[in-house]
Amino acid sequence: MIEIQNLTKSYGQIKAVDNISFTVEKGEVLGFLGPNGAGKSTTMNIITGFIPSTEGTVKVNGFDIMENPSEVKKRIGYLPELPPLYMDMTVSEYLGFVADLKDVSRKAKKSQMADIMELVKITDVRGRLVKNLSKGYKQRVGLAQSLLGNPEVLILDEPTVGLDPKQIIEIRKLIKALGKQHTIILSSHILPEVSAICERVVIINKGKIAAIDTPDNLSKGMNTVSKLSATIAGPKGSISNAIEQIYGIKYVEPHIEKEKDVTEFIIESDKEIDIRRPLFFAMAKAGYPIIELKSLDLTLEDIFLQLTTQEKEVI
Repeated sequence: MIEIQNLTKSYGQIKAVDNISFTVEKGEVLGFLGPNGAGKSTTMNIITGFIPSTEGTVKVNGFDIMENPSEVKKRIGYLPELPPLYMDMTVSEYLGFVADLKDVSRKAKKSQMADIMELVKITDVRGRLVKNLSKGYKQRVGLAQSLLGNPEVLILDEPTVGLDPKQIIEIRKLIKALGKQHTIILSSHILPEVSAICERVVIINKGKIAAIDTPDNLSKGMNTVSKLSATIAGPKGSISNAIEQIYGIKYVEPHIEKEKDVTEFIIESDKEIDIRRPLFFAMAKAGYPIIELKSLDLTLEDIFLQLTTQEKEVI
């Protein structure tokens, strides 16, 4: 659906985007991550046709943004970090204006606006001036304008900025639902949000791609060991000794005593070996019940920090 090949954007001697390539499949929700100044917004502005590239190509559904800009733009709904709102219009007037710009037919315009306002929950403010809305509602109006015209592709830059926790959950659910009918590129600094919504992530740093994969695969690829947290009831010393006898264990440390004779242990093992079953049987044999067991694999935040604070490129 979206093909980006050897994309470069230079400002004099500075390369804001440096020869990046990736694709987004139809119906995929892709996370696009990077620190401030990494080139995310520049890339999204090139994809949407707001600025030209210095080199490389961007194609949306086979149409080149440089050769067929109108065909590409009609297939893209864009929510920039600062929504492009007209403050002196009412919500209905503004969405009607955007619908006209997007050549939504007069017949479909009214029903499409009503459906979208209901979808993003702004029907109750449709008659209010945009300037009088809260930041959260303004963000919702921005999302509504990106959906007008039923574009095949949605590019969302920080879509939950300014929303309260309940609204954030609602927008997450909405984006996941939209992913069934649209191809979505989502940029966000809230990394748990990206993990919850996106199937794959592209991490960009200093204008170059640092990694492309699913969060799970990135975590497995960057982990040198498998790490678990195990809360076990029994004497600390005896439990540690029993765990150390399990094949593949590299490290055991009593971490926190949760209550009397109940301790959380940090356990590291060879990453190719799943020690959960051997651990269960060893503790059952010794008579030490496991109260809780959870993985401590790298989170997307850990991966992001590793990739963006080192010079080494990982793909």
